[in-house]
Amino acid sequence: MKHNILDIKGLKVGQAQNTEAKTGVTVVIAEKGAVCGVDVRGAAPGTRETDLLNPINAMERVQAVVLSGGSAFGLEAASGVMDYLEEKGIGFDVGVTKVPIVPSAVLFDLGYGDAFVRPDKAMGRAACEAASDEILMEGDYGAGCGATVGKLNGMEHCCNSGIGSWAETTENGITVAALIAVNAFGDVWENGKIIAGTKNPDGTFANTEEGVIKAASSLSFGGKNTTIGIIATNVKLTKAQAT
Repeated sequence: MKHNILDIKGLKVGQAQNTEAKTGVTVVIAEKGAVCGVDVRGAAPGTRETDLLNPINAMERVQAVVLSGGSAFGLEAASGVMDYLEEKGIGFDVGVTKVPIVPSAVLFDLGYGDAFVRPDKAMGRAACEAASDEILMEGDYGAGCGATVGKLNGMEHCCNSGIGSWAETTENGITVAALIAVNAFGDVWENGKIIAGTKNPDGTFANTEEGVIKAASSLSFGGKNTTIGIIATNVKLTKAQAT
């Protein structure tokens, strides 16, 4: 067991990133298709093809899901994924070709690295070409390359966060896994301690929760903090159940 999303058989994960510009893309490929639902929340979500996942709509399976940096510009990366899968003959058969069904979601990382370098078609294709069912890199990779936490006192005091994955398997063989790019406003806690968040001038961490309570009337943090991810399981679900 790898204890990450690759414990779900039939999935591959590929990632590509620009480490200098601090942005990237992660693709999860299901070559044989996977039933998929979606939950979109927040003040300014950036998504593509998620309406198709509504249980009342006809399409049951997707061939890939894309997580990307670059804000709305990063949605272009999914086109590179579609091109790659079409060339491999993977997608929904419409007679004249196969159309890959590739929902995607983006996070806002324009304020951390180079705002004018975003995931594009070439980076989406590169992520597909790097896809593996054996190796998953976590941290500053793919969509997590430009992800940050701890924005209470502005981007100059934030921490990079990244992308991470975990999986659990029960005694009867049910596996549930997550792959998450964390681009949050607040802090990351472990065992009761802040391990990433808003930095004080002396290098220690401020407590975002306490800071929000003290300055609630003056804070504005909507639209720039987006945690995106994928939950996967080996349990057979309908699209409605997945949603």
